[in-house]
Amino acid sequence: MSAPSPALDVKCIDTVRVFSADMVQAANSGHPGAPMGCAPMAHVLWSDTMSYSPSCPEWSNRDRFVLSNGHACALQYSMLHLTGYDVTVDDCRAFRQLDSKTPGHPENFCTPGVEVCTGPLGQGLSNAVGMAVAEKHMASVFNTAKFTPVDHFTYVICGDGCLQEGITSETSSLAGHLGLGKLVVLYDDNNITIDGSTDLSFTEDVGKRYESYGWHVQTVSDVSDLESLRTAIRNAKLEVDRPSIIKVKTIIGLGSSKQGTAKAHGAPLGDEDLANTKKHYNFDPTKFFNIESDVAAHYKSVSAEVEAEKTRWDAMMLAYAKEEPALCAEYNRRFNGELPAGLLDLLPTYAAGSSDAASRKISEACINSIADKMPELMGGSADLTPSNLTSLKCSKDFQKNSPDGRYIRFGVREHGMAAICNGMFAHGGLRPYCATFLNFAGYALGSIRVSALSRFGVVYVMTHDSIGLGEDGPTHQPVEMIESLRSMPNCNVLRPCDINETNAAYQIALEQSGTPSVICLSRQGLPNLADSEVAKAKMGGYILRDAASPDIVLVGTGSETGLCYKAADELKTAGINARVVSMMCMDVFDEQSEAYKKSVLGEGIPTLAVEAAAVGSWNKYSHVQICMRRFGASAKGGDLMKRFGFTLGNVVEKSKKIVEFYKSTACPSLFARPVFDDEVAGGH
Repeated sequence: MSAPSPALDVKCIDTVRVFSADMVQAANSGHPGAPMGCAPMAHVLWSDTMSYSPSCPEWSNRDRFVLSNGHACALQYSMLHLTGYDVTVDDCRAFRQLDSKTPGHPENFCTPGVEVCTGPLGQGLSNAVGMAVAEKHMASVFNTAKFTPVDHFTYVICGDGCLQEGITSETSSLAGHLGLGKLVVLYDDNNITIDGSTDLSFTEDVGKRYESYGWHVQTVSDVSDLESLRTAIRNAKLEVDRPSIIKVKTIIGLGSSKQGTAKAHGAPLGDEDLANTKKHYNFDPTKFFNIESDVAAHYKSVSAEVEAEKTRWDAMMLAYAKEEPALCAEYNRRFNGELPAGLLDLLPTYAAGSSDAASRKISEACINSIADKMPELMGGSADLTPSNLTSLKCSKDFQKNSPDGRYIRFGVREHGMAAICNGMFAHGGLRPYCATFLNFAGYALGSIRVSALSRFGVVYVMTHDSIGLGEDGPTHQPVEMIESLRSMPNCNVLRPCDINETNAAYQIALEQSGTPSVICLSRQGLPNLADSEVAKAKMGGYILRDAASPDIVLVGTGSETGLCYKAADELKTAGINARVVSMMCMDVFDEQSEAYKKSVLGEGIPTLAVEAAAVGSWNKYSHVQICMRRFGASAKGGDLMKRFGFTLGNVVEKSKKIVEFYKSTACPSLFARPVFDDEVAGGH
């Protein structure tokens, strides 16, 4: 693509500045300073650098653009509007308003042309690393000597705040190690944060830091020097063996009375300052959201050029389909998000005589049962592969010199690992998974939340799921983590009790591509329960063992389900009929009909929940709970289970007390009155 004349360059850039400022002023809310400072970068990227398709924003071979400093989103919305995406001037006028296409930070499900949700600083740059991983891997799989269906760059604009967040240290370090040469980051080096000058807290040499990561580093001392900016981007694209960062000196809020200060960051310029800014840039101060004809014509011309690139790619893909039909069909299947036929039938199921096994070991069998037939399954562990048991037996590692590998060694970088997986999912064509100890989901929680918000079906394999892990002690034993994850909207938390339920957990995770799944798995061995069923487990909760006219319902998850199962046998000898319910996934169970839920938990039947985790959500499913109410301790797993009441004797004793109490009083229905009588049995 050819650049416009210097004079038109300047006019386009100044138009972007005031158009963005108009957006913020109309909303009386937002961040005008960064869009005004970064406008030259955006103009150069959209005018003569990136390949994209406004008419088909999901074009699989588009260059990806990520605005990591998402508060500057007025800039991105301006560019999407100018280049012909379905973002109208009315959408821009509705900036930050309810149900608009222009929310206060970029959201991938609201706005065509937005790849990922970038509100929390650093997430966007880290997602971009995942996109670059995906591009490099898929190019190695699908490109041939004659055809290149996968050939694109990932571009990022980020700010000081992004580089201060620890997550970008994690992901940038890995990006350098992996040699992601098609990742280009433009750093908005404006020396301003909310508190004031970066001299207050951020004085490191960013260039030397990124050189130490193995990146190609350049500096553009003035963002208005478009020739230098374009040259730096061209140089970055030539660095095929390492990612690039370009430090671009900008002035926040350039052209306003607040330029160069924190006052330009997070508030509208104000009517008077906005008017004066427009005068400074030779625009009519009485006009708002104004795009003059020569500027509009330029971006219309750009749009036509990039659409022509898409048309040429489409023609190439027709030839690819004829000469490489198997590869093309596989490419299309992956980008359509279709699971391979018969895939889920390959997952292991219970067979009579199956020995006890830790659910992490069963998970390993699940992953490897489908990995060969599901080549888009790609992921790894945060330096815990021997513990998480997540390696792919059918594939080598994804490394700089083996991009066709599918197993990623993320290193001890939980937060970055999850963000990279979000980027891989956003790229398309891959189904990422990643793993660590469940307790260290806390390190990854910010990125897991973005998975849920973004509707990215990342599969999180979290092992060592309770105090049952034993001697590593309370620093490693998750107590509140399951509850924290359960409280997150659009996040399935699955804690299977045996091989059939682990099968069901993976089916749910793979089928629900718009919801991340956290599969919580034990370190210790678990019995395979003859009554467990895959189809029933996929309902989230189900009756594992029933009893005629039950006196009590015992409901458990994971390792405690088998405990409830054994307790039912003991109670039967005491003349107490116990129904056993497995609640593998509360989130899925909640989606079932009221009639189904009542059929499982019953009405007017006392219910005891047993789970080696915090009480939290159990209040809505049970009257009494044997759960964790403090942190664990360092000891053998069996000793800890005994200390905290997760024993056969304690479950039986508490059940007897509950039944005795409720025989003398009316048991409140779980569905009619959420009253929970924990003191009845002195639950743990």
